[in-house]
Amino acid sequence: MHKRNTTGLEEFRKQREKDIFDKVDEAIRELSLNNKDINFNSVHKISGVNKATLYKKEKIRSRIEELRNKQINEKMKANSKFEKTDKSKDLIIAAKDKKIRELKLEIKFLNEKIKNMETIIYEQN
Repeated sequence: MHKRNTTGLEEFRKQREKDIFDKVDEAIRELSLNNKDINFNSVHKISGVNKATLYKKEKIRSRIEELRNKQINEKMKANSKFEKTDKSKDLIIAAKDKKIRELKLEIKFLNEKIKNMETIIYEQN
C-alpha cells in the first residue's frame, strides 16, 4: 500500500484556518473602532465567516463571548451611573418639595400671628 501524500491538503487547511482568524480579527477590530456591538451576528456579517464556524472554533468563540460580555458590563455600568444620578435628582427634588411645604406652613402660621397682633393693636387704640 502506498502512503498518501496529504501535506498539500494539510497546508491548505492551515492556510484556510489562518484566513478565517484574520477575517474575524479584522471584523472585531472594525467593530471596536466604530464602537459597534461585538457578537456572533455582527462578526459574521462583517467577516463573511459562517456563524457555525464562529461557534465551532473554540478560540474564536471564546474571544467573541469575552468581548461581548465586556461590552455588556460596560453598558450596565454606564446605565447604573445614569440611574444613580436620576435617583439622586429625585431625592434632591423630594427634599426641596418637603422644605417648600414646611416653609409654606411657617408662612401661614406667621401670617396668622400678624393678624392676631394687628387685632390686638387695633383693640388697644
